[in-house]
Amino acid sequence: MNTLIAISGLGVFCLIAEIFNLRKLLVPVAILGLLVILGFTMAEFNTPELYNNPMYNNMIVVSKFSVAFSSLFIILTIFLVALSGDFYKDHPTKISDYIAIKIFLLAGAVAMVSFGNLSMFFLGIEVLSISLYVLAASKRLDVKSNEAGMKYFLIGSFASGIILFGICLIYGAMISFDTATIKEMSRSAELPVWYTIGIILLLIGMLFKIAAAPFHFWAPDVYEGSPSITTATMSTLAKVVAMATLFKLLDVLNADIDYKFQIVLAIVSVLSMTVGNIMALRQNNVKRMLAFSGISHAGFMLMALLSMSTAASTLLYYTAAYALAGIASFAVIIYVTKDKENEDIINFNGLGKTNPLLAAVLTASLLSMAGIPIFSGFFAKFILFTQTIKAGYIVVVIAAVINSIISVGYYFKLILAMYTKEVSEDRKAVPFVYYAVAVIAILLNIVLGIYPSLVTNLLN
Repeated sequence: MNTLIAISGLGVFCLIAEIFNLRKLLVPVAILGLLVILGFTMAEFNTPELYNNPMYNNMIVVSKFSVAFSSLFIILTIFLVALSGDFYKDHPTKISDYIAIKIFLLAGAVAMVSFGNLSMFFLGIEVLSISLYVLAASKRLDVKSNEAGMKYFLIGSFASGIILFGICLIYGAMISFDTATIKEMSRSAELPVWYTIGIILLLIGMLFKIAAAPFHFWAPDVYEGSPSITTATMSTLAKVVAMATLFKLLDVLNADIDYKFQIVLAIVSVLSMTVGNIMALRQNNVKRMLAFSGISHAGFMLMALLSMSTAASTLLYYTAAYALAGIASFAVIIYVTKDKENEDIINFNGLGKTNPLLAAVLTASLLSMAGIPIFSGFFAKFILFTQTIKAGYIVVVIAAVINSIISVGYYFKLILAMYTKEVSEDRKAVPFVYYAVAVIAILLNIVLGIYPSLVTNLLN
C-alpha cells in the first residue's frame, strides 16, 4: 500500500510542477522519485510480516509476487519516463500531463497485481485502461492517433464490461469480493454454474487486454496509430501487467483445477503464436510488425499458465526478458521514426552504417525476442518449454518451437535492412537519453540471460 500511495503522490506532484513552471526538473525528479519508490518496494520483498496483512480490509495484499512484479513495472516506467522527456520536447506545456498519466498508469498496474479484493482489481484495471485511452489519442491533430484512441476506447470498454459482468457472477456465487474467501470457498465440491461462467467472462476480458487471438484484432491498428512512446507502453508495460494479473486471477479463483479449462488455454496459446507470427511476416510497418509479435508473445506467456505451480517464476522471467527487449527496441524505433510520416522498414535502411551502436542494440533486442542465446529471451523460452513438457503439453511445445523459427523470418527482415541496404537520407544527431535507455535495457536483458537465477529464484 505504501508503494501505491507514493506513486500516486508522485503523479500529483508532476501535475503541480506545471503550475510552478518546473518543467525542466520534471523528468529528473520523476525518475529520481521512481528510483526511491523502487527501493522502498524491493525492501518489502523480505518483510514477511507484511504478507497477507489484513490491513485496509484486505483490499491490498503484499506478497513476493506483488513486490516482484511491482518492481518490474517501476523499472519499465523509469525507462518510459526517461524517453518521454525528448519525445514531448515539442509540446513543453503538455509534458507534465503526459508524465503524470504514465505514473498514474503505474499506480493502476501496481493495484492490479496487489489486489486482495476484486473491486480493487477492477479499480486498477480502469485506472490503467483510461490512462492508455488518453495516451493513444494524445496526438490530437493526427487522424491515425484519434482513430487509435477511439478503437482502443471502444474495445477496452467492451472488455471491461465483460470483466465486470464476470465479477458480478462470481460475487453472486460466493457472496464476497475478497479473494481469500473466494479461494477457500472455490474448493467446495458443489459450485453454482454461474461461478464457472464468471471465470470464463473474466478470462475473455483479460484475453482482450493482452491481445491474445482471437481477441487480438484491435492491436495492430491501435499500435500503429498511437504515438510511438504510447505504443512502447502498450507493448511492454501494459501487456506484462495484464499477463501477471491474469495469472493471479486464475490462481485465486482456482480455475486451473479444471482440465477443460487448461485445454482452452492451450488452444488460445497456440492460436495466438501462429496468428501473430504468420501475420507479422506480411508487415512492412515496424509498429504493426511488433504488434503481431506481441500477440505471438502473449501466446508464449499463456503457456506458463498450463503449469500453475511454477507459473509465477516462469512468467516473471519471461515478462522481464520480453519487456526489456521491447524497451530497447522501441528506444531505437522512436529515434529513427521521429518526424517521419510512417514507421516503415525502409526508414531503417543503412542504420548499421550510420549508427552502429543503435543498430546493434535493435539487433540484440530482436534476437532476444526470437529466442537466440545469449539473450534472456532464449532462456525464458527454454524454461517455459521445459515446464510445459513436464505438464504434459508436448504438442503445445512443438507448436511453440515451430513459431519461434517462423519469428526469425520477420525479425531478420528488419536486421537485414539495417546492415545490407543503402542509407536513404542523413541521420540526425542522437540525444543521449536514447543511447542510455537502449543500452541499459539490453544490458539488463543480457545479464538476465547469463544469470537467470537472479529472477527465477525470487518466487520459488
